[in-house]
Amino acid sequence: MTTSETSDGNLPLSSQGPAKPRQTGESSSQQQLLLELIREMRGQRESFEQAQNLASAERRSERRWKTAFQLLVFGVPVLLGIFYFLFFLSSTGFQWGPFGKAVGVVRIEGPIASGERASADNIIPLLEKAFSNSSVEAVVLSIDSPGGAPVESERIYTAIGFYKKQYPKPIVAVVNNLGASAAYLVALHADRIVAGKYSLVGSIGAVIAPWQLDKAIAKLDISQRVYASGKLKAFLNPFTPVSPEVDAKAQMLVDQTAAVFVNEVKSRRASQLKPGVNIATGEVWPGPEALSVGLVDEIGTLDEFIRTNYKAGIYDFGPNASSTGFLGRAVQDAVVAVLERVALRSGEVQLR
Repeated sequence: MTTSETSDGNLPLSSQGPAKPRQTGESSSQQQLLLELIREMRGQRESFEQAQNLASAERRSERRWKTAFQLLVFGVPVLLGIFYFLFFLSSTGFQWGPFGKAVGVVRIEGPIASGERASADNIIPLLEKAFSNSSVEAVVLSIDSPGGAPVESERIYTAIGFYKKQYPKPIVAVVNNLGASAAYLVALHADRIVAGKYSLVGSIGAVIAPWQLDKAIAKLDISQRVYASGKLKAFLNPFTPVSPEVDAKAQMLVDQTAAVFVNEVKSRRASQLKPGVNIATGEVWPGPEALSVGLVDEIGTLDEFIRTNYKAGIYDFGPNASSTGFLGRAVQDAVVAVLERVALRSGEVQLR
């Protein structure tokens, strides 16, 4: 027995060194296996994330196509409907705004009578819009009218007084080509009256102009029998002869209406009227002469007046010809209206 061996025949502990490298190799193999497992799990996770991203992209694409299809099927008709509605509003004279400070223009153009563009039913709502709008600094009446029914004019200028008290704003009347009779009666109730150099102003008075058709139908051996409760009940019937009583009554009505008109002019423009000038002749005056008589306050045009006195833009409230064309009366209605005026309303008192 050698000295390197123990008594039990085993090798000493110093001779067991080769066992450690074997344990280190096993540990390294386990670590390598663990790393492979981690790489595999990472690869699976990345593949799963890629699959999720691809599925999410497909769902987004599907939603986009679905949305595009819905817009095509439902959105386009709605959009066309909106465009048609806006076109309809513009055709009827509807306007957006005003946006920012503006001078509101309300147009009194054509005859002032029921059913006309310058009727009280058309003008009064526009006056309310102009006065009540906080963006409107002042209201300008753009007048180009031969006159018309005095009651329609009264309704308009009464509304002007009401809205001016409710919404204190200056209101100016600008006469363009013609501001006569009932149109001038409206202008009287503005704070200031402006007329162009070539404008015609005045025609202060009243007139009744009934048709006298009894002689025409007599030639055809036609007559109309009228039963009335009084001798003047049917005094404006165009198919019956005119009696002296009818003449007197008609003239009295004209004189009374004209007197009220003249007194209105004198009370509204007492300090401006030139002494000794008879304003009740029913004549019209050119703009400069109307200024010297005292019927207007200054000479100028609508654009010139607004540009000189205001820095704001112009907002046209109408009514314009285009605003009534789309919904205007049919030809048949127009013919019926003319016939009604000739036969039934020929005796209506008008300021001309």
